[in-house]
Amino acid sequence: MKRIVIVGGGFAGLACAIGAARKLDELGVGSDEVRLTLINRDAWHSIRVRNYERDLSDVRIPLDTVLGPIGVERVEGEVCAVDLTGRRLSLRSVGNSAVDLAFDRLVLAAGSRLNAPDLPGLREYCFDVDTYDAAARLNAHVAGLRARPVGPGRFTALVVGAGLTGVEVACEMPEKLRAAASGVVGAEPIRVILADHVSHVGSDMGESARPVIELALAALGVETRVEVRVAAIDERGVSLDNGERILADTVVWAAGMRANPLAALIGPQCDRFGRIPVDEALKVRGIDGVFAAGDMAVMAIDGRHPSVMSCQHARPMGRFAGHNVVCDLMELPMLPLRVDWYVTCLDLGAWGAVYTEGWERRVTASGTEAKRTKRTINCVRIYPPRSGDRREILEWGAPEITPPPRARS
Repeated sequence: MKRIVIVGGGFAGLACAIGAARKLDELGVGSDEVRLTLINRDAWHSIRVRNYERDLSDVRIPLDTVLGPIGVERVEGEVCAVDLTGRRLSLRSVGNSAVDLAFDRLVLAAGSRLNAPDLPGLREYCFDVDTYDAAARLNAHVAGLRARPVGPGRFTALVVGAGLTGVEVACEMPEKLRAAASGVVGAEPIRVILADHVSHVGSDMGESARPVIELALAALGVETRVEVRVAAIDERGVSLDNGERILADTVVWAAGMRANPLAALIGPQCDRFGRIPVDEALKVRGIDGVFAAGDMAVMAIDGRHPSVMSCQHARPMGRFAGHNVVCDLMELPMLPLRVDWYVTCLDLGAWGAVYTEGWERRVTASGTEAKRTKRTINCVRIYPPRSGDRREILEWGAPEITPPPRARS
């Protein structure tokens, strides 16, 4: 029996497992011939892009409800070493016990992690939305602010990093703080500050979207600090490198992402985000039998632009990687991945959202219309089937490029 191992149960990893199961089903190859194994650190598929929201009740899906009906084995643990010559993985499983796992083909789709520099106080006093547990901790902290000592900064939140995640966190924060301060007699003023070292907020969204983002931030009462860096963080707030001191009981770090450190163990030259270069079939360049997808991989997604670290590219990368890893194992032709469209939809809290098209990010919708599209993306489009129906799940993994959502003001 041969074994395909997929590392990661996020957008790319889950799509890969379903895509591989679909191709094996199409070929009539059973689990007695090829075993599909997915390794994930826990039992959940996390809709990570929703972690900034107030309500986290529907942002995790039990992996077994999707993998079980299609015959994919799930192993809980984290990979700590890869032996490419011997084709074995070493992982720490539940209880921190060591496990070795052999593979014939390997797909690396363990995603990305928050970029956390060695900054005084960062680990002790900062919050983030990188994982479900971290997001739940932040929300619990904000909800409990009313019980903290009275003083300046109690209902102040500073968000560090004004990229897409930071903007979404900051735009959602006023409502979270208002709910926390509701009914508190003499509550301190609610204050949200978004800070970054670059010259303007929302730099990832381009020039066209910047006025929309700035309008939304102003309407929501979110202050901005640009061209500043955090010098230190403590239990009362943050010191900036320009000498400003901001008292804030809530500090959220959202300053960039890097590929899972597992990528560095593979060998090829990684890009500045730590991603592994792959070809159009998602094969790791220069290494036989190893594929990568999602935030761990970088490819020319349309033949020219590098893929972005988002579910928009992770899901098709995963589906094609799943299809192709089976084809590679069975010595069949593989399919090249090419996505010729690119859109971005940024949540701007109670104000609405902004929707752009193309790599130059032309704004085609904003406000309530864009918000409806954002909710469709966040709550419907990026979810796998939850019916438990085997055929529906397998068809979801087809190596096809779905058209983009459309939003027009």
